[in-house]
Amino acid sequence: MHSNTAQNSTAALLRPTTVRPIGLSHALAGIGLAGPGVPADLPLVTGITLDSRSVLPGDVYAALPGAQRHGAEFTAQALRAGAVAILTDQAGALLAADALTVTGRRAPALVVVPDPRGAVGLLSGAIYGTGGTHGAAPTLFGVTGTNGKTTTTYFLNALLGALGRSTGLIGTIEIRAGDEAIPSTLTTPESPQVHSLLALMRERGLDAASMEVSSHALEFGRVDGVRFDVAGFTNLTQDHLDLHGTMEDYFAAKAALFEPERCRRAVIIVDDPWGRRLAATVGVPVLSLRVGPGSAGDESADRNESADGADWRVVEVEPSGLGHSFTLVHRAGERLRLRCGLPGTFNISNAALAAIMVLASGVEPAALQHALDTFDPFTTEVPGRMQLIGEEPASIVDFAHNPDALERTLASVRRPGGRVISVFGATGQRDESKRAVMGAVGARLSDVLIVTDDDPHDEDDAAIRRAVRQGAETAVQEELLTCEVLEVFPRDAAIERAVALATAADTVIVAGRGHEVWQEVKGVNIALDDRVELRSALTRHGFSVLSAAGIDS
Repeated sequence: MHSNTAQNSTAALLRPTTVRPIGLSHALAGIGLAGPGVPADLPLVTGITLDSRSVLPGDVYAALPGAQRHGAEFTAQALRAGAVAILTDQAGALLAADALTVTGRRAPALVVVPDPRGAVGLLSGAIYGTGGTHGAAPTLFGVTGTNGKTTTTYFLNALLGALGRSTGLIGTIEIRAGDEAIPSTLTTPESPQVHSLLALMRERGLDAASMEVSSHALEFGRVDGVRFDVAGFTNLTQDHLDLHGTMEDYFAAKAALFEPERCRRAVIIVDDPWGRRLAATVGVPVLSLRVGPGSAGDESADRNESADGADWRVVEVEPSGLGHSFTLVHRAGERLRLRCGLPGTFNISNAALAAIMVLASGVEPAALQHALDTFDPFTTEVPGRMQLIGEEPASIVDFAHNPDALERTLASVRRPGGRVISVFGATGQRDESKRAVMGAVGARLSDVLIVTDDDPHDEDDAAIRRAVRQGAETAVQEELLTCEVLEVFPRDAAIERAVALATAADTVIVAGRGHEVWQEVKGVNIALDDRVELRSALTRHGFSVLSAAGIDS
């Protein structure tokens, strides 16, 4: 039996301190769910949750069918914690009745609907007053795409902070409501938590909030009932095909964010065909952004910035410290000068997208330029995203865990006269087709590739490593590459080997896990933080490291 104490404590942190009670009958009628299966006389409610361990007094417990168990099996636990109503399907109603018969507890108000998952987001918005046109809630930015979501949301918040706005954040690494940080367990939380967080941010008077919106979130209704002021699209490359099956279905899941009921305005990077297709078909006002080929130092792009139809383009890219400076040019001639201090040319895309999304929210260009010049917001550290641990050798931890992200990362870190030594693996129980592809990418862009474990989950770790290594070795043989391919495990030993092989001129890149601090192996969570391991290995081998501040944020 799980203890509710810690779970309830966390649940309370993610909710406003006061919620005006709302009649459940009224809330259901407001989202079109009055009718058969819905009693007319239902109690007042003050919250809603999908997790019986997170129930607070006055809650609706949404008992949904799961992959292995039905949430209604935990009805008694939810009632003990103070749930006043159960929202479920017909199968759940039968299970709830069985649970009550066994425990002898009172029957709760029971609401039976054909698709409770489809109802829970809208109902959460009605209960917390954050659904649809969210009125006094913060200006809301949503970012989707395969790669770059986390960094773009951090850049958005840094730029908004530079503009004097108070901000919130909902994403992979953490949830923030002002200065308070809470670790995340999902890229996008479940819909009741999303709406309670928006209500909490409104209660605290925050001006704006940025949210990562994953394809899983869109597929499973985690942002149902939320309407973003500005939605941004980064890119679409192979990932999550274990869920979506095909790239077409993956694209369709992402494109759902840009429907009028989900966002008011859109900013879309059109460097790949998926972005161009999305920009041509969305039903909301859209700004298109071209970052890619032809932008770096291309004066013709400067003179003919509207040639490909993009509203904004990146031109005049120049090195600036570890990062880059560049210019954004509107097709009407307006210019903004930006700097991104983070390594990696792909961070130009993330910074440019954040800047145009803030413009799309109504900020004046002159005010934006002043904030950029005064505060250098795109040099903010993003935990586990191109995070620099040491400079000689350049030692970097990044979250790149799919072929495109890995290629972008490895292609951006080579230094003149130095080698690239990369450490990565592939995640278990995920898209198997990308394992060999990632191995080949690593072999093409590394001088030394050390194949190791990521999170094997319940899969055979040796089989996963073998698939990655075979992809690398095939590329070496067929393309006559000079990369040395090694297999070293466990992961901390692989990081140690990489540092042992490095000279001060080299670059060591540890990819795939980023900010994560636990490695899951056969159902057991093993403490493992790539940043801590890399820092320790550098120290043991006599190399200097950067300040520990933020290393294990």
